Amino acid sequence: MVQVLADLDLVISKSYISSDGDWFMDVFHVTDQLGNKLTDRSLILYIQQAICYSRKGGITKEMQSNLKREVQQRHVSTEHTAFEITGIDRPGLLSEISAVLSDIGCHVTAAVAWTHHERAAMVIYLEDGFNGGPIIDPIRKAQVKDHLDIVMEAHQRVGDESRVVVSVVEAKGAPVGWAHTERRLHELMYAERDYENCFGCDCCSGDRCDALWRGRCERIHVAIEACNGYSMVSVKCRDRPKLLFDTVCALKELQFVVFHAVAGARGSTAEQEYFIRKKNGCTLETEGQRERLRHCLVAAISRRASRGFKLDVRTKNKMGLLSDVTRTVRENGLSITRAEMSTQGENAVGSFYVAGVSGGEKDANAVEAVVRELHGVVVSAVRTVGMVSTRLGSSSDVEEENRAKSSIGRLLWSKLERLSTSIRR
Repeated sequence: MVQVLADLDLVISKSYISSDGDWFMDVFHVTDQLGNKLTDRSLILYIQQAICYSRKGGITKEMQSNLKREVQQRHVSTEHTAFEITGIDRPGLLSEISAVLSDIGCHVTAAVAWTHHERAAMVIYLEDGFNGGPIIDPIRKAQVKDHLDIVMEAHQRVGDESRVVVSVVEAKGAPVGWAHTERRLHELMYAERDYENCFGCDCCSGDRCDALWRGRCERIHVAIEACNGYSMVSVKCRDRPKLLFDTVCALKELQFVVFHAVAGARGSTAEQEYFIRKKNGCTLETEGQRERLRHCLVAAISRRASRGFKLDVRTKNKMGLLSDVTRTVRENGLSITRAEMSTQGENAVGSFYVAGVSGGEKDANAVEAVVRELHGVVVSAVRTVGMVSTRLGSSSDVEEENRAKSSIGRLLWSKLERLSTSIRR
């Protein structure tokens, strides 16, 4: 249910979850991104139908066609072959992968990449050449997989493991074992054990943190205790989009059942409280079990944390576009921490979260250099820290500046020509 609301880009401001025996009642207070109440009757009908159909196996195209907007996950391309890649993260990894794919004639139609605690997970959708359709030939698939394996193993340390998995596309266009891409990324990161040793880095160890309520603590607070036959889990952190979705994904991955829950926000601080048991009816009895759940919740919330800069890209779709963008980012000394890219008709749109080593004004200069160097690509850059964003500039600003310089240059040149003519006379 939360996934349906998240894919519609709706904001869940409050939620109440309760189940008793075979019945449940879940309440979600939602608005659009601008905080407005939903008034579109077709959207409300879609939500009702989608929640019912998602419990029965999927959302039909007929349901989506009744809406005036696209509700499929922006980065999912079920008409093309999906490759899942996991392994140790390193600077320039996505650039290397996209360059290899471009070299062997594969066109990236959509891609999502996450990095967290030196681990990387990505789902990349490919077609065989531009508008070439899915990669069906088993030999060709194996060739692509071998090239990706070489990239992932190039800088591998002793004992490290990487994995490239190909999701086979059926004739009807849905991959075997197809899953929601962001849910799948949570599963891949969990399998990579990115939650290990991350508790001290991302979580505030204090039971009460005054800085959190003042909106100054960027860390995550997780408390677990026994309560009336349940394990009660309290999560407090900075509020952000899809926070509830990420938390619920972590509980599902660990095979917990949510019997009762309440979630909401006070200012910039989000509060979530869950009453859970394992699927077998057991609660968390040992400190080791509680510690593991804390680590996994902190990791799930931290994976989507926004620090550094966000580059929003929009341009005409073409072969090798992802390679061009990621190479420009790498050549300017920046690393991509998270990325989403997809195609919309003849256009390609994407968001790239980048960070540098220094974290200061030097990184801001590097981002501005990326904006200037991506010729023909509409790029806007925003500095992001938690929920705070500051616009740096865009390619349209650069074009405007270049036009201004050009017009001034033409004006000076015409005056020089007139001056030289009068001198000759």
